[in-house]
Amino acid sequence: MTHNASATSVGGGPGAAMSTTDRPGTVTGTAQTGVRLLGVDLARGLAVLGMYAAHVGPDPASGGVLGFTMELTHGRSSALFAFLAGFSIILIVGRRTPKTGRSGRQAVVKVLVRAAILLALGTALTALGTDVEVILAYYGLFFLLALPLYRLRATTLAAIAAISAIVLPQLWFRVINADPRWFDTINRFDPLAWASGRGEPLDAPGGLVGLLFTGSYPALSWLPFVVAGMAVARLDLSARLIRRRVLTTGIALAVLGYAGSALALRLVPGTVPSTGILDAPWWSDLAPEQPGWRHQLVAVPHSETTLSVLANTGVAMVVSIACLIACDRFHTFRRITAPLIAAGSMSLTAYVFHIAVIAVIGFHTLPADSLPALLGLSAFVLLFAFCWSRLFRRGPLEWLLHRATLVAERVR
Repeated sequence: MTHNASATSVGGGPGAAMSTTDRPGTVTGTAQTGVRLLGVDLARGLAVLGMYAAHVGPDPASGGVLGFTMELTHGRSSALFAFLAGFSIILIVGRRTPKTGRSGRQAVVKVLVRAAILLALGTALTALGTDVEVILAYYGLFFLLALPLYRLRATTLAAIAAISAIVLPQLWFRVINADPRWFDTINRFDPLAWASGRGEPLDAPGGLVGLLFTGSYPALSWLPFVVAGMAVARLDLSARLIRRRVLTTGIALAVLGYAGSALALRLVPGTVPSTGILDAPWWSDLAPEQPGWRHQLVAVPHSETTLSVLANTGVAMVVSIACLIACDRFHTFRRITAPLIAAGSMSLTAYVFHIAVIAVIGFHTLPADSLPALLGLSAFVLLFAFCWSRLFRRGPLEWLLHRATLVAERVR
C-alpha cells in the first residue's frame, strides 16, 4: 500500500494504516514497517466483517456451528475496533517516540479534527434510525478522552489500562444503578442528543450521556480497550520477543477473563445456569441475566464487567499480533488476504456503507438473520476495496477525512 502518516481509515477509526510501502492488492512486503502495518489493516478487515456478521448475519440463537461462529463476532469485533482506536492514536502522534514541537502540535490537531468528524458522522448515522448502535461517535469520544495520554511510555499506558479495567467498570455500575436524574437534564440541553434522537433527546443513544454511560460502547468502561491499544502500539512490534510477550499476555488475559468468569459462576451460589455452551454466561450474550451483583461475574460482551474487559482485550491483542505475524512471515498469505487487508485500510468507508445498506433495505431487527445478506455485503465490500486500492491511495471517505485534517498544517 502507499498510505502515509495521514492516511487513516477512520481518522484513526475504525482503523488507521500508516507508512506502508505497497497497495493492498500488490503486496510485496519490501519494508518491515509496511509488512507490520499490513497486519494491522488485516485485523481491521476482520473487525469489519465481524461487525457485518453481528448486524446482518444469521441469529446466533439458531444454534449449530453457524450460530456459534456468529456469536464469536458479537462484542468481540467492536472491542477489536476500540483496541485499534488506541493503536491509531499512537500511529498519528508518533509510534516509539511521541512527536514534539510543531510536529507534535499538528498531530494533536489531527486527532482532534478526526474526533470531531467522527462525532458528527456517528451522530448523523445514528439519526438514520437503524437498530445499529453506531460506534463512530463513541470512537470520536474515545479519541478525545485518550489523547492526553499520548506522551506516556508503553509500560505506563499498560498500567493505566490494567487499573482502569478494574476501576472504571465498577464506577460505571454505580452510575447506572443509581439511575441519576441529571441524565435527562443533560439530554435536554445536549445538541448531540437532539440530533441523534431526531428531536427527541431523552434517552437518545447518541447524546453525551449515551456515549459515556448508557450506550452499547460506554466510554467509561470501554476506555481500557483504547489505552491497551496505545500501549501495544508504542512497543517495538518488529521484535519477535515483544510479539511473543504481547501474544502471551493476550492469551493470559483471555483465559483470566473467560475462565475466571466460568469458575466464579460455578462457585458462587444463586447464579442462573446455562443450558449449553452457546448461552454460557462466561462468553455469550445469549446467556440468561444473572441476578443482582452476580452480573459482575459474567464475561458476556457488552456486559461492561471487569472480566469482560479483560477477556476481550486479550482477544483483541491475540488477533492483532496474529495478523502481524502472519503478514510478516507468509507472502502467499498476504496475497490471499489482500482484499481483506484493503477493506481494513478503508474501514470507515466499509463501516458507513453497511450502515447505509441496513437503512435502505430496512432491516428492523438486528441481527437481520440473513446469511445471503452477509455474504453479499461482505463480497461486495471486499471486491470494491481491492479494486479501489489498486487505483487510489485512500478509500473514498478516508480521502475526505485526510483533506479535512490538512488544516493541522497551519499550526505553528
